[in-house]
Amino acid sequence: MKHADIKEAAEALFNDQRNPFGAFSLGSETHHAVTIPDAVRRCRWIAVDINASAFGLFFVSPSPERARLVPCLDSDYPGIAVATKFISGANGEEIVRHTRNSTEPRWWTDDGVAAMAEAFGNLAWTEQMAPLAPGTSGIAFPVHADRGQCGLVVFLGSEIALPQDALYEIHARCFSLFAAVARIRPSEAGRMRAISKRELECLKLTANGNTSEEIARLLKLSVHTANQYLTQSTQKLNAVNRNQAVAKALRLGLIE
Repeated sequence: MKHADIKEAAEALFNDQRNPFGAFSLGSETHHAVTIPDAVRRCRWIAVDINASAFGLFFVSPSPERARLVPCLDSDYPGIAVATKFISGANGEEIVRHTRNSTEPRWWTDDGVAAMAEAFGNLAWTEQMAPLAPGTSGIAFPVHADRGQCGLVVFLGSEIALPQDALYEIHARCFSLFAAVARIRPSEAGRMRAISKRELECLKLTANGNTSEEIARLLKLSVHTANQYLTQSTQKLNAVNRNQAVAKALRLGLIE
């Protein structure tokens, strides 16, 4: 199934009155406001439907050189799950490259549950990949939205139940969810304190996987000053940590 086909399926699903995602379509300019807690709840609904024990939604970082996944939310929201930290680490580079070019789902097993490997292996239009988090089984759905944004919706669990006839529907719901999250911009931008060019530079370098020390070297700053810029931007974005600030900046279109 191609990107356009999934988006069309997602729009049809979104407009279905039986769909729990709300009453707005992907192509509509007027829609009900969606918040991150709303998105967490909706992602949890999908997880329940496929019997997944955990989930996460990630944005793809803007850098073509240092590809990484930036966590936006997961099942431990407002905290960050251990598995999410692994997924947003170096192990995510391969799936990021795949996500930028394809919508084909990827799955993995690394928890010793043979039944999961068999269940995933029977799914058409999916392929196995290296584990995104050690000791887990899961499936990752590449998703795309407006302004060229792309990301990944990941579900983890040792007893995931995803029959072939439900695969495309679940993927369509992930597309709808990601589109809704990517739209969380106008009201937040209106309340946001102005972020300086230097603060945005530090955020973008963080999104690309640079440490405070690397940011300081690249921008010819002290590490203390680089950390100060990151702290200020995190506060202005009303985020709880740097990762959440980066995800928010990506969602708002402040960094690309």
